[in-house]
Amino acid sequence: MLAQQRVVPPRQQGTFRPGKVCVRSARRSSVQATATLKVMISGAPAAGKGTQCAKIIDKYNLVHISVGDILRDEVKNGTAAGKKAKDYMDRGVLVPDEVVVEMVKSRLAQDDVKKQGWLLDGYPRSASQAEAIEKEGIRPDLFLLIQVPDELLVERVVGRRLDPVTGAIYHLKYKPPPPEVVGRLQQRSDDTEDKCRVRVATHNANVGAVVGYYKDVLKEVDGTKSMDAVFEDISAALDEAVTNKDPLEAYCKDQPAADECRVYE
Repeated sequence: MLAQQRVVPPRQQGTFRPGKVCVRSARRSSVQATATLKVMISGAPAAGKGTQCAKIIDKYNLVHISVGDILRDEVKNGTAAGKKAKDYMDRGVLVPDEVVVEMVKSRLAQDDVKKQGWLLDGYPRSASQAEAIEKEGIRPDLFLLIQVPDELLVERVVGRRLDPVTGAIYHLKYKPPPPEVVGRLQQRSDDTEDKCRVRVATHNANVGAVVGYYKDVLKEVDGTKSMDAVFEDISAALDEAVTNKDPLEAYCKDQPAADECRVYE
C-alpha cells in the first residue's frame, strides 16, 4: 500500500532511502517510451489493416513484421529456412507452417525487435499456424481484430483503382481521382467482386479459430469508422496494453508533472 509520496528536487535525491522510483521526464511520460509491446493485427481484405499498421508503427515505433516480407527476404538471402521455403514454392505448394514459424521465430529474436517490440501483421491466419507459434512461446500482449461487414469490404475492393504512372491508389466513391487521370486508371486483376468474396470467405472461415487462441488479449475494432477514428480506438487499446505491462507507468501517468517522484511503502 502507498503510504507516502514525495516530490524530490534533484539536489535532495541522495537523502532518501531506496524505494520504488518513477522518473518523470518527457521521454517517460509518453507511452511510446514503453514500446516493448508484442502485438498481432488481423482483418479481412480491405478492412484497413495496412493503413492502421502504418499509423501504429509511426506512433509506437514497433517493428512491423509481415510473413510475406520475411519469406521473400529469407529466400533472397539464401538462409537455411529460405532454401526450404524456396523448394516448396518452386514446386507450387504451400510452405509448411513449421518452416514459416522458424522464420518468424528468427525474426523476433533480432535486436531491433527485442528493443522496440513487434507488430505481427496478418499472421497467424489459421488454427494450425496459431497452434504452431503458440508451441514456440510466441504470444502477443494484444490481438487487434478489425471488423468490417462483408458487403462494405466488397464495395471497398471493387471501387479501387490504380494510377500506373504515379502508383497512387484511388477509390471511385471514397477517394475519387482527379479528372485528368481517370482515363489511365487500372483495376487490379484480383479486385473483382468474385475474387474479393472468395478472399473474404477464406478470412471468415479461419479467423474464429485463430481468435480462440487469443481471447484473453483480444480487442475488436470497428473498422467502419473513419481511419482516424479507428486509430483512436486502436491507440486506446495499445495504451492500455502498455499500462498492463508496466503498472508503475500507470501510477506515474496519474501524478502531477514533476522532475521526479519517489514512492515509498
